[in-house]
Amino acid sequence: MKQIKLPHLIKGGIHTDQRGQISFVNDFKFDIIERFYIICNSDEYPLRGWQGHKIDNKFFYCVHGKVRVHFVKIDKWESPSKDLQVESILLTSGESNILHIPEGYANAIEFLESNSKLISFTTLPLNNVGDDSVRYPSDYWRINE
Repeated sequence: MKQIKLPHLIKGGIHTDQRGQISFVNDFKFDIIERFYIICNSDEYPLRGWQGHKIDNKFFYCVHGKVRVHFVKIDKWESPSKDLQVESILLTSGESNILHIPEGYANAIEFLESNSKLISFTTLPLNNVGDDSVRYPSDYWRINE
């Protein structure tokens, strides 16, 4: 998989016929994926974030409901500017797309409907996570509604 250094959507599709429905993202390749998580937030705390990654790439796929993924390009890991521009992408189970956020970004995940579920694919082996992941308070950057 060619590494792209800017966040982008990998478009998929949905096929429906009399038998049911199939969602797919045929252009997503698993060759660099090390592990995955399925995330479902509580209704009390719909925002998860901020978590930055110096070398890990993240791929997000909405399995159920609606989820908005917010992200910022980090300027200084120890004390990033609070004025960084937050960008956001809406992922829904009604559209079969995967959001790729490359290394160097922090992300926050906002669950917009009860029981929404998101799969997070990651490229970094678990034993290398310690030095890569940086957490910031959930209100560190203002999310544009």
